[in-house]
Amino acid sequence: MQLDRLKSLLDQFPQRRIAVLGDFFLDKYLEVDPTLAEPSLETGRVAHQVVGIRRSPGAAGTVVNNLAALGAGQMHAVGAIGDDGEAFDVCGGLNRLGCSTDALLRCPELMTPTYLKPCDRSVPGLAGEHSRYDTKNRVPTPASIVDRIAAELERVLPNVDALIVMDQVELPDCGVVTSVLRDRVAEFARRFPQVLFWADSRRFIRQFRNVTIKANQFEAIHKLNPAVGEVVLLEELRQVLPEIRAEIGAPAFITCAERGILAGDVAGTLVPGVKVNGPIDPTGAGDSATAGAVLALASGATPVEAALMANLVASVTVQQLGTTGSASPNQVCEAWAEWTRQQAG
Repeated sequence: MQLDRLKSLLDQFPQRRIAVLGDFFLDKYLEVDPTLAEPSLETGRVAHQVVGIRRSPGAAGTVVNNLAALGAGQMHAVGAIGDDGEAFDVCGGLNRLGCSTDALLRCPELMTPTYLKPCDRSVPGLAGEHSRYDTKNRVPTPASIVDRIAAELERVLPNVDALIVMDQVELPDCGVVTSVLRDRVAEFARRFPQVLFWADSRRFIRQFRNVTIKANQFEAIHKLNPAVGEVVLLEELRQVLPEIRAEIGAPAFITCAERGILAGDVAGTLVPGVKVNGPIDPTGAGDSATAGAVLALASGATPVEAALMANLVASVTVQQLGTTGSASPNQVCEAWAEWTRQQAG
Protein backbone atom coordinates (compact mmCIF):
# COMPACT_ATOMS: atom_id res chain seq x y z
CA MET A 1 0.00 0.00 0.00
CA GLN A 2 1.33 3.41 -0.96
CA LEU A 3 1.01 6.41 1.34
CA ASP A 4 -1.54 8.15 -0.87
CA ARG A 5 -3.77 5.07 -0.77
CA LEU A 6 -3.43 4.87 3.01
CA LYS A 7 -4.37 8.53 3.38
CA SER A 8 -7.29 8.07 0.97
CA LEU A 9 -8.72 5.35 3.21
CA LEU A 10 -8.12 7.35 6.38
CA ASP A 11 -9.82 10.38 4.82
CA GLN A 12 -13.00 8.33 4.40
CA PHE A 13 -13.22 7.25 8.03
CA PRO A 14 -15.22 10.36 9.12
CA GLN A 15 -18.00 9.28 6.72
CA ARG A 16 -18.28 5.80 8.17
CA ARG A 17 -21.14 4.79 10.47
CA ILE A 18 -20.33 1.87 12.77
CA ALA A 19 -22.43 -0.05 15.31
CA VAL A 20 -20.75 -2.10 18.03
CA LEU A 21 -22.77 -4.94 19.55
CA GLY A 22 -21.50 -6.78 22.57
CA ASP A 23 -20.23 -6.73 26.11
CA PHE A 24 -19.54 -3.20 27.32
CA PHE A 25 -17.32 -3.33 30.41
CA LEU A 26 -16.02 -0.59 32.65
CA ASP A 27 -12.23 -0.45 32.96
CA LYS A 28 -11.57 1.17 36.33
CA TYR A 29 -7.98 1.84 37.36
CA LEU A 30 -7.24 2.62 41.01
CA GLU A 31 -3.94 4.48 41.20
CA VAL A 32 -2.25 3.48 44.45
CA ASP A 33 0.61 5.37 46.11
CA PRO A 34 2.56 2.63 47.96
CA THR A 35 4.36 5.21 50.13
CA LEU A 36 1.03 6.09 51.75
CA ALA A 37 0.11 2.53 52.75
CA GLU A 38 -1.02 2.27 56.36
CA PRO A 39 -2.24 -0.51 58.65
CA SER A 40 -5.94 -0.80 59.27
CA LEU A 41 -6.72 0.09 62.90
CA GLU A 42 -9.38 -2.63 63.01
CA THR A 43 -7.54 -5.56 61.37
CA GLY A 44 -3.88 -4.59 61.16
CA ARG A 45 -3.88 -5.46 57.46
CA VAL A 46 -2.40 -3.08 54.89
CA ALA A 47 -4.80 -0.38 53.71
CA HIS A 48 -3.67 0.67 50.23
CA GLN A 49 -4.31 4.34 49.55
CA VAL A 50 -5.93 5.33 46.25
CA VAL A 51 -4.85 8.77 45.04
CA GLY A 52 -6.39 8.70 41.56
CA ILE A 53 -9.10 6.90 39.60
CA ARG A 54 -9.28 6.40 35.83
CA ARG A 55 -12.45 5.12 34.20
CA SER A 56 -13.05 4.18 30.58
CA PRO A 57 -15.38 1.93 28.59
CA GLY A 58 -13.74 -1.49 28.16
CA ALA A 59 -14.18 -4.64 26.05
CA ALA A 60 -16.66 -3.51 23.36
CA GLY A 61 -16.02 0.00 24.68
CA THR A 62 -12.34 -0.37 23.77
CA VAL A 63 -13.39 -0.94 20.15
CA VAL A 64 -15.44 2.27 20.31
CA ASN A 65 -12.48 4.15 21.76
CA ASN A 66 -10.32 3.05 18.84
CA LEU A 67 -13.01 3.87 16.28
CA ALA A 68 -13.27 7.36 17.76
CA ALA A 69 -9.50 7.90 17.74
CA LEU A 70 -9.37 6.88 14.06
CA GLY A 71 -12.08 9.41 13.25
CA ALA A 72 -15.21 7.31 12.69
CA GLY A 73 -18.15 9.56 11.85
CA GLN A 74 -21.00 7.88 13.74
CA MET A 75 -20.89 5.18 16.41
CA HIS A 76 -23.71 3.26 18.07
CA ALA A 77 -23.37 1.03 21.16
CA VAL A 78 -25.80 -1.91 21.17
CA GLY A 79 -26.18 -4.25 24.14
CA ALA A 80 -27.22 -4.37 27.79
CA ILE A 81 -25.58 -3.28 31.02
CA GLY A 82 -26.77 -2.78 34.60
CA ASP A 83 -28.58 0.19 36.05
CA ASP A 84 -25.85 1.14 38.50
CA GLY A 85 -22.97 3.54 39.01
CA GLU A 86 -20.71 1.57 36.71
CA ALA A 87 -23.34 1.87 33.95
CA PHE A 88 -23.33 5.64 34.48
CA ASP A 89 -19.55 5.66 33.98
CA VAL A 90 -19.72 3.43 30.88
CA CYS A 91 -22.41 5.54 29.21
CA GLY A 92 -20.68 8.77 30.14
CA GLY A 93 -17.42 7.54 28.65
CA LEU A 94 -19.09 6.39 25.44
CA ASN A 95 -20.98 9.65 25.07
CA ARG A 96 -17.77 11.65 25.49
CA LEU A 97 -16.33 9.63 22.60
CA GLY A 98 -19.30 10.68 20.48
CA CYS A 99 -20.96 7.25 20.63
CA SER A 100 -24.74 6.98 20.91
CA THR A 101 -25.98 4.83 23.80
CA ASP A 102 -29.64 4.90 22.76
CA ALA A 103 -29.46 1.17 21.95
CA LEU A 104 -27.49 0.24 25.09
CA LEU A 105 -30.15 -1.07 27.48
CA ARG A 106 -30.01 -0.30 31.21
CA CYS A 107 -31.27 -3.41 33.00
CA PRO A 108 -31.61 -3.55 36.81
CA GLU A 109 -31.37 -7.35 36.79
CA LEU A 110 -27.82 -7.18 35.39
CA MET A 111 -24.52 -6.01 36.83
CA THR A 112 -22.40 -3.77 34.65
CA PRO A 113 -19.30 -5.90 33.94
CA THR A 114 -16.24 -4.24 35.42
CA TYR A 115 -12.49 -4.83 35.40
CA LEU A 116 -11.17 -3.22 38.61
CA LYS A 117 -7.42 -2.71 38.25
CA PRO A 118 -5.42 -1.43 41.23
CA CYS A 119 -1.97 -0.28 40.15
CA ASP A 120 1.08 1.48 41.60
CA ARG A 121 1.06 4.89 40.01
CA SER A 122 4.88 5.06 40.09
CA VAL A 123 5.39 1.84 38.08
CA PRO A 124 4.28 2.05 34.42
CA GLY A 125 2.72 -0.77 32.43
CA LEU A 126 1.78 -4.26 33.47
CA ALA A 127 4.57 -4.41 36.06
CA GLY A 128 2.71 -1.91 38.22
CA GLU A 129 -0.65 -3.64 38.14
CA HIS A 130 -1.94 -5.52 41.21
CA SER A 131 -4.26 -8.51 40.95
CA ARG A 132 -7.44 -7.58 39.08
CA TYR A 133 -11.00 -7.83 40.44
CA ASP A 134 -13.66 -8.78 37.88
CA THR A 135 -17.41 -8.22 38.08
CA LYS A 136 -19.36 -10.32 35.56
CA ASN A 137 -22.85 -11.74 35.18
CA ARG A 138 -22.51 -15.47 35.78
CA VAL A 139 -26.04 -16.63 35.02
CA PRO A 140 -27.65 -16.82 31.56
CA THR A 141 -28.86 -13.51 30.18
CA PRO A 142 -32.70 -13.46 30.38
CA ALA A 143 -34.43 -14.21 27.08
CA SER A 144 -36.47 -11.03 27.42
CA ILE A 145 -33.29 -8.94 27.42
CA VAL A 146 -31.89 -10.83 24.42
CA ASP A 147 -35.10 -10.11 22.52
CA ARG A 148 -34.85 -6.41 23.36
CA ILE A 149 -31.21 -6.29 22.23
CA ALA A 150 -32.15 -7.94 18.92
CA ALA A 151 -34.91 -5.38 18.43
CA GLU A 152 -32.49 -2.50 19.04
CA LEU A 153 -29.99 -4.04 16.63
CA GLU A 154 -32.65 -4.39 13.95
CA ARG A 155 -33.52 -0.73 14.41
CA VAL A 156 -29.89 0.42 14.08
CA LEU A 157 -28.72 -1.74 11.15
CA PRO A 158 -30.40 0.19 8.30
CA ASN A 159 -28.43 3.28 9.33
CA VAL A 160 -24.85 1.93 9.52
CA ASP A 161 -22.10 0.77 7.18
CA ALA A 162 -20.72 -1.93 9.47
CA LEU A 163 -21.53 -3.91 12.60
CA ILE A 164 -18.78 -5.10 14.93
CA VAL A 165 -19.74 -7.92 17.30
CA MET A 166 -17.53 -7.99 20.39
CA ASP A 167 -18.17 -11.21 22.35
CA GLN A 168 -16.12 -10.84 25.54
CA VAL A 169 -17.81 -13.14 28.06
CA GLU A 170 -16.51 -16.70 28.08
CA LEU A 171 -19.32 -18.30 30.12
CA PRO A 172 -21.89 -19.65 27.63
CA ASP A 173 -24.94 -17.40 27.24
CA CYS A 174 -23.97 -15.20 30.20
CA GLY A 175 -23.05 -12.16 28.15
CA VAL A 176 -24.79 -10.06 25.52
CA VAL A 177 -23.92 -12.36 22.60
CA THR A 178 -25.84 -15.50 23.51
CA SER A 179 -26.35 -18.43 21.14
CA VAL A 180 -29.81 -17.06 20.33
CA LEU A 181 -28.47 -13.61 19.52
CA ARG A 182 -25.66 -15.15 17.46
CA ASP A 183 -28.34 -16.81 15.30
CA ARG A 184 -30.17 -13.49 14.99
CA VAL A 185 -26.94 -11.82 13.84
CA ALA A 186 -26.56 -14.49 11.14
CA GLU A 187 -30.13 -13.79 10.04
CA PHE A 188 -29.54 -10.03 9.99
CA ALA A 189 -26.38 -10.53 7.92
CA ARG A 190 -28.54 -12.12 5.21
CA ARG A 191 -31.20 -9.41 5.48
CA PHE A 192 -28.77 -6.47 5.39
CA PRO A 193 -26.18 -7.38 2.71
CA GLN A 194 -25.14 -3.73 2.39
CA VAL A 195 -23.75 -3.83 5.94
CA LEU A 196 -20.32 -5.29 6.72
CA PHE A 197 -20.67 -7.78 9.60
CA TRP A 198 -17.52 -8.53 11.63
CA ALA A 199 -17.15 -10.65 14.78
CA ASP A 200 -14.50 -11.12 17.44
CA SER A 201 -15.01 -13.61 20.27
CA ARG A 202 -12.93 -14.90 23.14
CA ARG A 203 -14.44 -18.39 23.10
CA PHE A 204 -17.06 -18.87 20.39
CA ILE A 205 -15.61 -17.41 17.19
CA ARG A 206 -16.22 -20.54 15.11
CA GLN A 207 -19.93 -20.46 16.02
CA PHE A 208 -20.68 -17.33 13.97
CA ARG A 209 -22.29 -17.63 10.54
CA ASN A 210 -22.48 -15.24 7.56
CA VAL A 211 -20.14 -12.87 9.42
CA THR A 212 -16.51 -12.00 8.71
CA ILE A 213 -14.50 -13.16 11.72
CA LYS A 214 -11.18 -12.30 13.32
CA ALA A 215 -9.63 -15.34 15.00
CA ASN A 216 -6.20 -15.74 16.52
CA GLN A 217 -3.96 -18.55 15.38
CA PHE A 218 -5.08 -20.92 18.15
CA GLU A 219 -8.81 -20.21 17.82
CA ALA A 220 -8.48 -21.05 14.13
CA ILE A 221 -7.46 -24.64 14.97
CA HIS A 222 -9.70 -25.08 18.04
CA LYS A 223 -6.79 -24.96 20.51
CA LEU A 224 -7.97 -23.30 23.72
CA ASN A 225 -4.92 -23.52 25.99
CA PRO A 226 -1.67 -23.08 24.04
CA ALA A 227 1.66 -23.31 25.77
CA VAL A 228 3.65 -20.14 26.44
CA GLY A 229 5.58 -19.24 23.29
CA GLU A 230 3.72 -21.74 21.13
CA VAL A 231 2.94 -20.83 17.51
CA VAL A 232 0.89 -22.45 14.77
CA LEU A 233 2.69 -23.00 11.47
CA LEU A 234 1.49 -20.76 8.68
CA GLU A 235 1.09 -23.78 6.42
CA GLU A 236 -1.34 -25.30 8.90
CA LEU A 237 -3.34 -22.08 9.11
CA ARG A 238 -3.52 -21.74 5.33
CA GLN A 239 -4.76 -25.32 5.09
CA VAL A 240 -7.56 -24.73 7.60
CA LEU A 241 -8.60 -21.35 6.17
CA PRO A 242 -10.84 -22.78 3.39
CA GLU A 243 -12.55 -24.98 5.98
CA ILE A 244 -13.26 -21.96 8.18
CA ARG A 245 -14.61 -19.92 5.25
CA ALA A 246 -16.92 -22.76 4.25
CA GLU A 247 -18.03 -23.28 7.85
CA ILE A 248 -18.92 -19.66 8.60
CA GLY A 249 -19.93 -18.64 5.07
CA ALA A 250 -17.77 -15.51 5.15
CA PRO A 251 -14.11 -14.41 5.08
CA ALA A 252 -11.80 -14.99 8.05
CA PHE A 253 -8.84 -12.95 9.23
CA ILE A 254 -6.32 -14.86 11.37
CA THR A 255 -3.99 -12.95 13.67
CA CYS A 256 -0.54 -14.48 14.16
CA ALA A 257 0.95 -12.28 16.90
CA GLU A 258 4.14 -10.52 15.78
CA ARG A 259 4.16 -12.40 12.47
CA GLY A 260 1.17 -10.37 11.29
CA ILE A 261 -2.28 -11.25 9.96
CA LEU A 262 -3.48 -13.76 7.41
CA ALA A 263 -5.81 -11.61 5.34
CA GLY A 264 -9.36 -12.70 4.61
CA ASP A 265 -8.66 -13.28 0.91
CA VAL A 266 -8.88 -16.69 -0.74
CA ALA A 267 -5.09 -17.10 -0.80
CA GLY A 268 -4.63 -16.37 2.89
CA THR A 269 -1.99 -13.70 2.28
CA LEU A 270 0.26 -13.05 5.26
CA VAL A 271 0.53 -9.31 5.90
CA PRO A 272 3.59 -8.81 8.13
CA GLY A 273 3.24 -6.89 11.36
CA VAL A 274 5.27 -3.89 12.44
CA LYS A 275 8.30 -4.86 14.50
CA VAL A 276 8.16 -2.93 17.77
CA ASN A 277 11.16 -2.38 20.03
CA GLY A 278 10.99 -1.82 23.78
CA PRO A 279 8.30 -2.74 26.32
CA ILE A 280 4.78 -3.39 25.08
CA ASP A 281 1.34 -3.76 26.62
CA PRO A 282 -0.91 -6.00 24.48
CA THR A 283 -4.09 -4.99 26.35
CA GLY A 284 -6.70 -4.08 23.76
CA ALA A 285 -4.44 -4.70 20.77
CA GLY A 286 -6.96 -7.02 19.13
CA ASP A 287 -9.73 -4.47 19.60
CA SER A 288 -7.66 -1.75 17.96
CA ALA A 289 -6.87 -4.09 15.06
CA THR A 290 -10.58 -4.75 14.64
CA ALA A 291 -11.38 -1.02 14.55
CA GLY A 292 -8.74 -0.37 11.89
CA ALA A 293 -9.70 -3.32 9.72
CA VAL A 294 -13.44 -2.63 9.81
CA LEU A 295 -13.11 1.08 9.04
CA ALA A 296 -10.80 0.19 6.14
CA LEU A 297 -13.12 -2.48 4.72
CA ALA A 298 -16.13 -0.18 5.06
CA SER A 299 -14.15 2.42 3.12
CA GLY A 300 -13.45 0.08 0.20
CA ALA A 301 -10.17 -1.54 1.24
CA THR A 302 -9.19 -4.99 0.01
CA PRO A 303 -8.70 -7.72 2.64
CA VAL A 304 -4.92 -7.31 2.36
CA GLU A 305 -5.17 -3.54 2.82
CA ALA A 306 -7.49 -4.03 5.79
CA ALA A 307 -5.05 -6.46 7.41
CA LEU A 308 -2.24 -3.94 7.00
CA MET A 309 -4.39 -1.21 8.53
CA ALA A 310 -5.08 -3.52 11.48
CA ASN A 311 -1.36 -4.18 11.93
CA LEU A 312 -0.50 -0.49 11.79
CA VAL A 313 -3.12 0.50 14.37
CA ALA A 314 -2.19 -2.33 16.75
CA SER A 315 1.52 -1.47 16.54
CA VAL A 316 0.71 1.99 17.91
CA THR A 317 -1.57 0.83 20.74
CA VAL A 318 0.77 -1.86 22.12
CA GLN A 319 3.37 0.79 22.87
CA GLN A 320 1.00 2.61 25.25
CA LEU A 321 1.69 1.10 28.68
CA GLY A 322 -0.80 0.65 31.49
CA THR A 323 -3.85 1.56 29.44
CA THR A 324 -5.97 0.30 26.55
CA GLY A 325 -4.38 2.46 23.89
CA SER A 326 -5.63 4.00 20.68
CA ALA A 327 -4.13 5.33 17.45
CA SER A 328 -4.75 8.55 15.54
CA PRO A 329 -4.56 8.79 11.72
CA ASN A 330 -1.24 10.62 12.02
CA GLN A 331 0.19 7.84 14.17
CA VAL A 332 -1.04 5.27 11.63
CA CYS A 333 0.86 7.11 8.90
CA GLU A 334 4.00 7.14 11.05
CA ALA A 335 3.60 3.39 11.66
CA TRP A 336 3.22 2.89 7.89
CA ALA A 337 6.54 4.70 7.31
CA GLU A 338 8.27 2.41 9.84
CA TRP A 339 6.61 -0.69 8.35
CA THR A 340 7.75 0.35 4.85
CA ARG A 341 11.35 0.78 6.07
CA GLN A 342 11.25 -2.65 7.69
CA GLN A 343 9.93 -4.31 4.55
CA ALA A 344 12.58 -2.63 2.40
CA GLY A 345 15.38 -3.61 4.76
